[in-house]
Amino acid sequence: MADYKYILALDLGTTGNRAILFDKQGNIVGQVYKELTQHYPQPGWLEHDAAEIWRDTHSCIQKVIDEQQAKVAEIAAIGLTVQRETCVLWDKTTGEPLHKAIVWQDRRTAAMCNKLRDMGKAEEIQQKTGLVLDAYFSATKIAWLIDKVKQDQPDTNWDNVLAGTIDSWALWNLTGRQVHATDISNASRTMLMNLATGNWDDSLLDLFNIPRNIMPEIMPSMGVFGNSDREVLGAEIPIAGIFGDQQASLFAHGCDRPGLLKCTYGTGCFLVAQTGTEVTRSHERLLSTVAWSTDKQTNYALEGAIFTTGASIQWLRDGLKLIDSAADTEPMSLQVADTDGVYFVPALSGLGAPHWDMNARGAFFGITGGVKREHMVRAVLEAIAYQVKEVVDAANKDSDKPISLLKVDGGATKNNFLMQFQADALGVPVERPVILDATAQGAAFGAGLAVGFYDDYQSLIDNRQIERVFEPGEGQEQAQANFAMWSKAVERAKNWIE
Repeated sequence: MADYKYILALDLGTTGNRAILFDKQGNIVGQVYKELTQHYPQPGWLEHDAAEIWRDTHSCIQKVIDEQQAKVAEIAAIGLTVQRETCVLWDKTTGEPLHKAIVWQDRRTAAMCNKLRDMGKAEEIQQKTGLVLDAYFSATKIAWLIDKVKQDQPDTNWDNVLAGTIDSWALWNLTGRQVHATDISNASRTMLMNLATGNWDDSLLDLFNIPRNIMPEIMPSMGVFGNSDREVLGAEIPIAGIFGDQQASLFAHGCDRPGLLKCTYGTGCFLVAQTGTEVTRSHERLLSTVAWSTDKQTNYALEGAIFTTGASIQWLRDGLKLIDSAADTEPMSLQVADTDGVYFVPALSGLGAPHWDMNARGAFFGITGGVKREHMVRAVLEAIAYQVKEVVDAANKDSDKPISLLKVDGGATKNNFLMQFQADALGVPVERPVILDATAQGAAFGAGLAVGFYDDYQSLIDNRQIERVFEPGEGQEQAQANFAMWSKAVERAKNWIE
C-alpha cells in the first residue's frame, strides 16, 4: 500500500453528511460537513430527501479532496457509515427516489406495529430479529412506502424498484448504479433479517408484504462491496467497509470483546455493549443486534437505543429558540445551581429503551413562577444523562458484571457540564477520546483493515488518545436523588397519545 496515503470515510448521519480523510495513523487530516434538511410533514413524521443526501455526499467528497490537495489515486479505500433504519425506495432506471426517505425517528407506522402486536406477532419478530416490535425499525417503513407508491404511482414497474437503507442508496450511487447491497450490521436493524441465518427472513418479508427481489444483498461489514465508478469519483476505489453508525463507533472504541461498551451522544444516544460471537438476549428490553462481521466471523452486541438526546438540544435552538447554538447550553446550565424543580422528558419521538413507548410525548414538569430559561436548558441536559442512566441500569441487570467505565463519543460529549453530570448520575468514570467522530473513524478503520492499508486493529486502538476522564464528584448525591423524581415525570409522559 506504499502509494496510498488516505482512507476516505463517509459518515451519513441524521442531521448532516460528512466526508473525512484519515491518514496512516488513523488521524483526521481533513473533513467537510453539510447539514441536511429535515422535513416534518406531520407531527411525529420525519423525512429526508435521498437525492439531497447523495448530492451532498458527492460534493463533500470532492471538496475534502480539493481542500487537502489530495489526489483521488492516493485513497486506498472508502468506508461508509450511516444513520440506521432510515429507508428509501428508488427506481433503478431513472435513479430517482420514489418518495422521500422515512427517517428512523419517524412514528407514522406506530399503528401498524400495534396491529401486529394484537395479532400476536411481537414475540416471533423479537425471536427472529433480536429487535422489539417498534416503528423505529425499517420493516414497517418500507411496507408503508410500498403501499404509498402503489397508491400514488399505480403504473410503477416493480421490476425496476429497489429498496434499502441509506448505505444501500449511497453504495448504489457510488458504484455507478452497479451494486445493490447492504452490510449485516445495517441489515440487522431492518426487522427483516434473521439473526440466526444472517439473511432476509422469508416469513417476515411475507408478513410485511415486501418482495425479496427489491431488497439488497447482505454482505459482511468488512470486505470489498464494489469499486467507485470512475465517472463518479474519477477513480475506481474499493468500498471496503460499511457499518451502521453505532456499530462503527463501537469498532473505533476497540470494544471487540464482551464487557466493553460505549455510548454515542448524537441525535439520539446509543449505548452498545459487545457480546462476542454469540447472540445474547436481554431480559431488560435491550436489542440484540449484529456489531459487525468479516467473512470469517460475526460479532454481536446488546444495544439500548434512546431516540432523542442531541435532537432535544437542536429543538431548543431551532424550535423554541431558547439558545443560539448547542455550545450555549453548558454556560447556561452552570449559571444555576439546579433545575429549580423542573424535569424534562425527551419523548419528542416517543421513548426507546428501556420503555419502547411509541405513544409517549415530550414534557416539562414542575414549572413554577421562578423558573428561568437556564433552568429549562439545564433540565434538558440532565434528562439526556438520566436516559443514559436508565439504559446502563438495564444493562447492569442483564450482566453478571456491572459497568465500571463509560466510553463516550459524539457531538454532545463536548459539553463538560453534561459529561460531569453523567459521571455523577452513574457513579462511574466517563472517558472522552480526542477524536469525537468515532463513527467515521470506525468506518475508516474497517475499510483500511479490509484492504491492508492498516496492518493491525489493536495498534489502531492503542493509538487512540483519551482527552479527559470525568470522575464522579460532589454532585453525585444530588444527581442520583433527583433521578427518582425524573423517573416519575417519565411515567406521567408515557402513553400520552391514545
